[in-house]
Amino acid sequence: MARPLIGRTVRRLRQEQRITQAALAIRLGISASYLNLIEHDQRAVSASLLIKLTETLKVDLAALSGSSERQLETQLREVFADPVLGAEPVPDAEAGALAGNSPAAARAILALYRAWRVAREDAGGIALPSGRRLLLPTEEARDYFNERANYFQTLEDGAEALGAELNVAPSELNHAIAERLRGRHGLRIRVVPLDGALRRYDAEGRQLLLSERLPRESRGFHLAFQLGLLELRTLVEAEIHLAEPSSPEAAGLMRIGLLNYLAAALLMPYQPFGDAARTLRHDVDALAARFGVSYEQACQRLASLQRPGARGVPFFFLRVDPAGNVTKRFSAAAFPFARYGGSCPRWVVHTAFATPGTLRVQVARLPDGATFLCFARTVIAPSAGWGDPPPVHVVAMGCDIDHASSMVYADGIETDRAVVGIGLSCRLCDRLDCRSRAFPPLEHRLALDPLTTTSATPYRFDTA
Repeated sequence: MARPLIGRTVRRLRQEQRITQAALAIRLGISASYLNLIEHDQRAVSASLLIKLTETLKVDLAALSGSSERQLETQLREVFADPVLGAEPVPDAEAGALAGNSPAAARAILALYRAWRVAREDAGGIALPSGRRLLLPTEEARDYFNERANYFQTLEDGAEALGAELNVAPSELNHAIAERLRGRHGLRIRVVPLDGALRRYDAEGRQLLLSERLPRESRGFHLAFQLGLLELRTLVEAEIHLAEPSSPEAAGLMRIGLLNYLAAALLMPYQPFGDAARTLRHDVDALAARFGVSYEQACQRLASLQRPGARGVPFFFLRVDPAGNVTKRFSAAAFPFARYGGSCPRWVVHTAFATPGTLRVQVARLPDGATFLCFARTVIAPSAGWGDPPPVHVVAMGCDIDHASSMVYADGIETDRAVVGIGLSCRLCDRLDCRSRAFPPLEHRLALDPLTTTSATPYRFDTA
């Protein structure tokens, strides 16, 4: 648990609560000098001391992991490395100090940078035809779920109460939801051809139409989505009100995401699903079969098991299309996603496209030494008809290598020897010997020599 940023996190939390270093040391039963070393990341934190810190500072382990500060630091490094800014180079240590000591200021810098990028795009002729400014609601919605580790207690409580009323086994839940929609809401549920849609709710005609192209598990998910929309929407609207989205578009994306969350919580109740995950050692296919959901739905649910006092394995979740566009992302595993530009081509997220339908496993190590057990596979959505290419994505998950023993995907892998070095992105990676590098790092000068050609990497650069 001795993450590089945990010392700065402890210092920030202590200062926010206006506790002196001497006073906190007394409460922890250690010397002030030892606490000072911890706050400057010069001493490791034992498990017992970590527990004392959570109790004394009244936070959970996630708050002390430094994951939010680490994500902020990654984003700041990307911002400061943008050559268009023409700014003096900012050392990584300063970016880390800003993220750890002044997270509000760091977020303000990121907000200013995003606004500047939008303004630059508008000035370059990429403004909307209506003349409106581009507000990037997709990024706002993704940040919303990522910052909350994709966990919402009020929605969990509402889904559990509704599930208790239905009171059926997972194998009978789809039927029970359909009967509730028919009996309580007077809906007629029909599976029909739907051009360009998967689900259509006709409130006036009291009909719920589902596309005949939807597989069985997806039909069940849409039924749960509709029931949440009809019975638990007030909970969703309350969450959106607290989020204060900057535009109706961002609010709409949040609303759909939260209703999807409700559907997942109803079909995969927190405690039973968490117990099954531990028993099955996080075998996603087995979990999907037991709860009658799709592989992707089971993955997302695993990544949302972050209830205080009953946390599951902290995962990151990512969905990527063949062009490298990230369509979903959130992390409880302190994995620092690159926000601007592509990610590392050596990462299993991208290599999984080469073996459709096959789950690929990788032990990935970032330049700072953080190591993750990652697994990824393609998922294919229904096509609209003959000649229409079905949408293909890779769904990827990962957790800190410390959790490998609880993962079925680690069986047979020598995690110490199977490590693959990856970077956040080519522009932020200092690895000298990467043959997959697409761009040189922004922080180093190229070392160009026409007399020497090497096959190790397309770019040679000076790390001094």
